[in-house]
Amino acid sequence: MMDASILLIILIIIGLIGKSPIIATAASFLLILKLTSLENLFAPLEARSLDIGLLFLTMAVLVPFATEKITWQDIKHIFTSWYGILALLGGALATYTNSMGLHLLQVDPEMIIGLVIGSIFGIVFLRGVPVGPLMAAGITALLLAVLKWINFFL
Repeated sequence: MMDASILLIILIIIGLIGKSPIIATAASFLLILKLTSLENLFAPLEARSLDIGLLFLTMAVLVPFATEKITWQDIKHIFTSWYGILALLGGALATYTNSMGLHLLQVDPEMIIGLVIGSIFGIVFLRGVPVGPLMAAGITALLLAVLKWINFFL
């Protein structure tokens, strides 16, 4: 089995090549914990990091409300325009898909390697923007569900 330190170094390199500083930083942080024998922090990190990360992500999304960049008129427009209604549907579908991705990563954590490498291909060849492994896992879970559904009918 591959040593975890080597795998973390590979993830750091992949993050740097793929211009994903979050992956490179996260893998670097975990490598430092591993090399300094602070591995006892892995369990609490695994248990609470996603919640903390989602808290900060949600706060970042809500800042325009706090700074009054979004007004009541803007909110009303979202519920009365086609693109606003599509945004509501897109947001609901994205969060549902992300929950599917979270479940997939909990069941098959080794999928992260394929998601990271796939994200790098998307960045390099499709000029994509990395949005994180949770969304990539969500899309993967959705694709898996579609394939299972198609296989059911074949």
